[in-house]
Amino acid sequence: MTERTESLFDAVGGMAALRRLSDTFYEGVLADPLLAPVFADFTRTHIEHVAVWLAEVFGGPADFTARLGGHQALLRSHLGLSITEEQRVRWMELMTTAVEKEFPDDALLRRRVLEYFDWGTRIARDVSAGSEGDDLGEPGPTPRWGWDGLT
Repeated sequence: MTERTESLFDAVGGMAALRRLSDTFYEGVLADPLLAPVFADFTRTHIEHVAVWLAEVFGGPADFTARLGGHQALLRSHLGLSITEEQRVRWMELMTTAVEKEFPDDALLRRRVLEYFDWGTRIARDVSAGSEGDDLGEPGPTPRWGWDGLT
């Protein structure tokens, strides 16, 4: 069990750091021939929505649930994307680069954050095989990720 008491949200540097991470990451994604097609409908608001999602997941404000539809909306946004394992792995490579650039030089912090992304991208890949309009059931509340993983 990890002894750290601050949330991952605070440890990464809060909303400002999550916005920088999202911006850096999507700059790479949109230039990547393997991933750009997945984001054909990309808008700049997507960057903010991802930062708000990550803030909630990492122990910050619960604004994704309050304002953007919560866990159900996040899952539904992946329906029909047909994400391949190759795309998921490339996504992880680009996110790792962004984490290394934007987050503090703290090996444990980076490892925990990347563990979340690995876990989450596997779910996104699986959900993306479904069709728009599929019934996902009730996925429960937005997951929270801390120093010891899923809480």
